[in-house]
Amino acid sequence: MRVTDRLSHGLDAPICLTWELTYGCNLACVHCLSSSGKRDPRELTTSELFAVVDELAAMQVFYVNIGGGEPTLRPDFWELLDYCVARKVGVKFSTNGSRITPSIAQRLAATDYVDVQISIDGADAATNDAIRGPGSFDVAVTAMQHLTDAGFENFKVSVVVTRDNVAQLDGFLALTARYGAQLRLTRLRPSGRGADVWDTLHVTADQQQTLYRWLLDHPRVLTGDSFFHLSALGEPLPGLNLCGAGRVVCLIDPIGDVYACPFVLHDQFKAGTVRDAGGFTKVWRESVLFTELREPGSAGACASCGSYDACRGGCMAAKFFTGIPLDGPDPECVHGHGEAALLAAAGSRPASQPGHSHSAAGKGRPVPVSIGRRPA
Repeated sequence: MRVTDRLSHGLDAPICLTWELTYGCNLACVHCLSSSGKRDPRELTTSELFAVVDELAAMQVFYVNIGGGEPTLRPDFWELLDYCVARKVGVKFSTNGSRITPSIAQRLAATDYVDVQISIDGADAATNDAIRGPGSFDVAVTAMQHLTDAGFENFKVSVVVTRDNVAQLDGFLALTARYGAQLRLTRLRPSGRGADVWDTLHVTADQQQTLYRWLLDHPRVLTGDSFFHLSALGEPLPGLNLCGAGRVVCLIDPIGDVYACPFVLHDQFKAGTVRDAGGFTKVWRESVLFTELREPGSAGACASCGSYDACRGGCMAAKFFTGIPLDGPDPECVHGHGEAALLAAAGSRPASQPGHSHSAAGKGRPVPVSIGRRPA
């Protein structure tokens, strides 16, 4: 059995999982998957966070991707990070950089099992700040400099690829090289506030061709399998090239609800909650949703396409939030089948779930950010 076939049936524990600690954020990025801004009063307590870490350690989960919102806004973030390290659960956390002071950078550089990912969306301030808010580029670059000065090697710089920044791929690579970092590219998904801007920001068909060729030429650039649908163009991209939702990955949100993947924060893809008896372990191993996702799926409308084995029908979240049936083609299908599917799905996109956007940013207006202060 091929590795991808084995993984498609699920594992006893996720290889990694995304853990959104808070919806609180000092930015209001126009494409935010979780519509973050304000904290939810029902957030897991510190003791509940520790209990989840204990489960992950017992399940031998390799690492957690901690995000938000801006996770460092939680006062107990650093306590949680230390607890994960003590339990030998690796931590990769995503941040806009606003809390990465010189002393924090030194602390991170001296800590094992921790990786840092700085988020930007433009290789220059004008492109980035149009998405993430005035001043956010300078804040992110300052954080990169602090990490470099502290000797933190190979931290990650994460970019959501849009039609406005896809021409800057070489610029992103040069920027990361300047700070001894590694570039990570991810796909724009039409969820959260991203649903409001997807039609105008998702890459065009020609840009997909350019992106595909660029990724083949730069195999050390990380993607987290974001672009496995592009493998239908020919040579497969590095990675597993499959949708791992509920099979090898999942997401825990700030109040402990467990979803199939970080890009489908919708009740239809909620598998349970860590607050119920049996905790996360029971949700992962016994939930009805995850059991269904691990069953062999139908190729549906893609059955007659010779590229199905390469792209597996594309991204579940991209289809769901654009109104395309889950057995339909990816809305960005490289063979153009998504265009007809989008037309057929017009008017049937699911309603957005209640978000946590700041009232001033609810219509996708970014907010300014500046370096904050926090005791080391």
